[in-house]
Amino acid sequence: MDAFGGGLSGQGNVCGAVIGGLAAIGLTKGRSEPGLPADAIMRKVGRIFINRFKEEVSEDKLLCRDIINVDWTDANQVKAYRESNEREYCRILVGKTAIFTRRNFGKSSGRIILPIKIK
Repeated sequence: MDAFGGGLSGQGNVCGAVIGGLAAIGLTKGRSEPGLPADAIMRKVGRIFINRFKEEVSEDKLLCRDIINVDWTDANQVKAYRESNEREYCRILVGKTAIFTRRNFGKSSGRIILPIKIK
């Protein structure tokens, strides 16, 4: 999962926590067997997850570079980020996303959407 960090291997793209959350939802709510057709509801659930992540976790942002305000193509910014306490923000965000995903989309919930806000 380390390759998800930095917006997919330090590219500043979609936050790795989003990718991990979508992967977890797919594993618990997606196809039960290889070769089965994709369930159209999964696209809807994915969009709901992304929208709620932006609303409840990341202040309406989806890209790593926007969430932590680092240009991953700038070596000086990357170095400053790695030497700062900002990395702790990412650890907290990943934890919030894991809790958010489990509570709202987890298999044991028996539901797809629960009215829970993570602050």
